[in-house]
Amino acid sequence: MSKLERTLIIVKPDALQRSLLGRIITRFEEKGLKIAGMKMGFLSDDLLNEHYSHIADKPFFGDLKNFMKSSPVVFMVLEGVEVIETVRIIVGPTKGRSADAGSVRGDFSMSNSNNVVHASDSLETAVKEIKRFFKTEELYNYKKDDWNWVYGTDELN
Repeated sequence: MSKLERTLIIVKPDALQRSLLGRIITRFEEKGLKIAGMKMGFLSDDLLNEHYSHIADKPFFGDLKNFMKSSPVVFMVLEGVEVIETVRIIVGPTKGRSADAGSVRGDFSMSNSNNVVHASDSLETAVKEIKRFFKTEELYNYKKDDWNWVYGTDELN
């Protein structure tokens, strides 16, 4: 059986302000990924400082924090085989105007910061980010009945 992974997605304020949430979720569902958790909320300074600690010394960090606090965001945990790599392909590179048409950022973003979604970039990062934003009881394990059709029996057995 191929190893199932989980990854974190944050649908950013610009996506909510532009009414793109449903279209973004649809991309992941149509690919066959399972939503293991989803919620909406505001980001605090403490959470933003922790989440973006790797760029806290950059001159644009204050603007990024203000942007991320400008409206609620939607947090999602997606599950699937090689889901981290798959999601990174679906969302496209960070800079929206460099992303391929057909990717979330390629279709909905022109910016490097206002790029509609955050997606974990590795398994190690995904584990940390999921713990940062979700309690264990907010994540759900359930059988997705279409997975044999999505992956074929070789991938799941």
